[in-house]
Amino acid sequence: MSARWLCGIDEAGRGPLAGPVYAAAVVLGAKGEAIEGIDDSKKLSAATRESLAALIQRDALAWAVCSVDVATIDRINILQATLQGMFDAVKSLVDSAKPPIALAQIVIDGTQIPRALKPWCEQRAIEVIALPRADATVKAVAAASILAKTARDAYMIALDRDYPQYGFASHKGYGSAKHMAAIEAHGPCPHHRMSFAPMSQRGLF
Repeated sequence: MSARWLCGIDEAGRGPLAGPVYAAAVVLGAKGEAIEGIDDSKKLSAATRESLAALIQRDALAWAVCSVDVATIDRINILQATLQGMFDAVKSLVDSAKPPIALAQIVIDGTQIPRALKPWCEQRAIEVIALPRADATVKAVAAASILAKTARDAYMIALDRDYPQYGFASHKGYGSAKHMAAIEAHGPCPHHRMSFAPMSQRGLF
């Protein structure tokens, strides 16, 4: 009987005022499990995250990162966009894995399971659970948090080159004082989430 694996899923970017939300899915496998230092991405420095992301991408049995754009976030809300990203990530992981892999269990950081994921898992006899703070207790979930965070940070740093007035490279879209002042001075750009305050409170959504 072929091996069946645990897949960890986590997201990055639910709270920022700008940019997509990212989700990652990771199956570490034996080689990936041997990587030292994997932890909740929020506990790690940017340099450590980058180093670990490269190791995870090299040594994990399978991984995938997906994003959901600002227009979709504004249309369906950030929670639903995050759940969509999580489903897209695990589906992408399974669809693209070579050789194909079979999952026994999916562990999601948080309290909610994407609606589309439940029937998808039932068809494949995969157990799926949502576990608060799983990024601190399940190594595959922590690995997913690192991939999601580094991918989103890279996007925001690139966005800073097109919109330097907002300082995206430093605050990554979060509502820092610098960011709030930039929105006040320049108004929002096309990459701001118009359904989020302060944009919606100004009648811009």
